[in-house]
Amino acid sequence: MQAVEQARADTPGCTHVTHLDNAGTSLPPAIVTDTVIAHLRAEALRGGYRAAADAAPRLAAVRSSVAALLNAAAEDIALTDNATRAWQAVFYALPFGPGDRILTCRAEYASNVIAFLQVAERTGARVEVVDDDESGQMDVEDLRRRMDGRVRLIAITHVPTQGGLVNPAEEVGRLAEAAGVPFLLDACQSAGQLDLDVERLHCDALSAPGRKYLRGPRGTGFLYVRPRLREQIRPAVLDLHSAAWTGPDSYEIDKTARMFETWERNVAATLGLGAAVDYALSLGLGNIEERVRDLARRLRQGLRQVPGVRVHDQGVRQCGIVTFTVAGMPSADVHHRLAELDVNTSVSLREYARYDMGARGLPDLVRASVHYYNTDEELRRLVETVEGLRRLGRVSDFGVR
Repeated sequence: MQAVEQARADTPGCTHVTHLDNAGTSLPPAIVTDTVIAHLRAEALRGGYRAAADAAPRLAAVRSSVAALLNAAAEDIALTDNATRAWQAVFYALPFGPGDRILTCRAEYASNVIAFLQVAERTGARVEVVDDDESGQMDVEDLRRRMDGRVRLIAITHVPTQGGLVNPAEEVGRLAEAAGVPFLLDACQSAGQLDLDVERLHCDALSAPGRKYLRGPRGTGFLYVRPRLREQIRPAVLDLHSAAWTGPDSYEIDKTARMFETWERNVAATLGLGAAVDYALSLGLGNIEERVRDLARRLRQGLRQVPGVRVHDQGVRQCGIVTFTVAGMPSADVHHRLAELDVNTSVSLREYARYDMGARGLPDLVRASVHYYNTDEELRRLVETVEGLRRLGRVSDFGVR
């Protein structure tokens, strides 16, 4: 990708750290930080309401930018304060009853599963986990076999927090659409690193944050909701933004995806989200996906050459998340040692992915997640540092083979 040098020049953090934690939070480009700070200063000088009124056209443009990112219409986009709120806004609006079935995948994230279990406890619905195929991705044929008249929702994570696989969301979406079952896609880790198209994905709803691969501010997120789903459900929470008080005893819900928003928001952060999305669009999501996939492939190759290191990513299609363990060292220790050397990674905790990591017998994993602004030199630095840690062998082997 020819724009790498410019992207690094646009990203002040690149001069301070080797940032391989983009699935946690990416380094923002300067335009994002500048946009947020400029609006905060406007609020300080003119007041929050006046500053928001002055920024109204740019706020409206954020919705349009997110729509362009997803090949959607602006009225199908809700702006939220994080991806979890976005996901919950749809999930908790869906009606469930005794015997209804919620189908999900082994890669599902803890927050989503907890919501499934809570609703099942309240309503008598059942949560079922679809098997993986031999590659480790969701088995679409097993999903097909499970489909019947009691399935009320298919909800899956596109890219899991604990590995580099990309679940076959398009195939799932086609199956769900043919059966008339709502399909809720958690794009928390895929938005900003994969080229997403809601028409190609056939999803009824999609949630995502700003802080991860989109390189936006924390405390931002968005939700796509297809019109046919909006017509069937009523939001669990309403206010004077998502609905109008039409009479002493009546109200009318907004017909656009704004029905899932509330009035108060961090305007500065929302504008920063718009700047981040526009920056990604300027580079082209196809270009970004190709660059990220190639960097991750090279990082996996490098780590596999280190004795005692095991890479755990699965799937036919893989992305920018790379997870691994170092024999003899708990992943938390590896993560902390890397951080001391200004190499940012994360730890994927077993408790956040019990369906998957428990079934595979995995401990906590070191997670390195690349982005287009990373370089081969940064990948080499991670690999050489891990190799050095392994040679030190300061911690006794705890069973990783």
